[in-house]
Amino acid sequence: MRPLDPLSSIKMKLGAVIVAAVAVTVLVVSVTTGAGASPVVSALVAGALALGLVQVLAHGMTSPLREMAAAAAAMARGDYGRRVTASSHDEVGELARAFNGMATQLAEVDRVRRELVANVSHELRTPITALQAVLENLVDGVEPADPEILRTMLRQVERLGTLVAQLLDLSRLESGAVPLQRRPFDLRPLLEDAAGETRLHTTDVEVAVSVDPPGATADGDPERVHQVVANLLDNAVRYSPPGGRVELRASRSRSSVTIEVCDEGPGIPEQDSTRVFERFYRADAARSSTEGGAGLGLAIARWIVDLHGGEIRAEARQPHGCRMVVVLPTGRA
Repeated sequence: MRPLDPLSSIKMKLGAVIVAAVAVTVLVVSVTTGAGASPVVSALVAGALALGLVQVLAHGMTSPLREMAAAAAAMARGDYGRRVTASSHDEVGELARAFNGMATQLAEVDRVRRELVANVSHELRTPITALQAVLENLVDGVEPADPEILRTMLRQVERLGTLVAQLLDLSRLESGAVPLQRRPFDLRPLLEDAAGETRLHTTDVEVAVSVDPPGATADGDPERVHQVVANLLDNAVRYSPPGGRVELRASRSRSSVTIEVCDEGPGIPEQDSTRVFERFYRADAARSSTEGGAGLGLAIARWIVDLHGGEIRAEARQPHGCRMVVVLPTGRA
C-alpha cells in the first residue's frame, strides 16, 4: 500500500505524513472530548491512531528501499533477475528505476561473461584437441611425421595464435587501453596494402581496389583502420565462391570517408545484420568454426570504428552478397 506515490518529492511526503498525523490527533481529541472522555484517554487514543497512520504511510515510503536491499543481497549471490517496484514519483522512485537499470545491465554483463567463457573454452579446445590427437599418433608411431601432418599442426597453432591475439586486442579496445594515434593518411596505399595481404592467402578470389578521388585522405589511426579493412576483407574472401570478386572501395565527402567491402557470397540475413558485430556470433550457425573463423574480427572492427567516432554496418547487395560499410568522420572526434 503506497498512498503517497503520486507526490513528487520526499519533502512533500514527509509534510503530508505530519499533516495527516496532526489532523488525526485533532479529530480524535475533539471526538473523544465531545463524548465525555478524559483528556488522558483522548490523548492516548489520538496518539495510538496517529502513530498507526504514520507507520502505514512510512511503510509505503520506505518499501522500495527494503526491496533494493533485498535485491542487492540477491545480486551478491549471483541472482541478477530481481527488480524493485518503481511506482513512486519522488527521489526514491528515481533511485528504484536507476537500480532496475543497473540490474538489467549487470544481468547482460553476466550473460556476456558466461557466453565469453563458454565460447573461448570451445574455440581453444577444438585446435588443442586436434593437436593432441596428431601428436599422440606421432608419438605412438601410428602415423609418420610427413609434411602434410606437420602443415595441419601448423595451421592449428596459427589458429590458436590468431584467437589469442584477437582476444587480447578486443580486451584492450574495450578497456580503452589502446590510444588512437590519429593523423591524416592516404587511403589508396592503406587499402592496397590490406588487399595485397589478403591476396597472399587466396588465389581463387579477385580483390579489386578503387578510391574516389584517387588522392583521397582520411583522418584517424592508419594502423587500426588497416586492421578494420583487413578483417572485413578476410570475411569477404572467406565467404566468396571460387572465382568470385571482392570489391574494396573508398570515397570521401566533405564530412566523412566511406570504405566499402563488397562480396558475392551468400550475404547476411537482415535479422543478423546487427548481431554479426557481437563477439563469437556467426550468422551461419551451421558453418564450423574452422571454416568461419572465431567470430571476433567484426567485433574488433566495430570497436575500432567506434573509437574513431564512426559507424559500421552490414547491408545486402543485389542480386546476392554482402556490403560492409565503414563511415569515418573527416574531423577529429
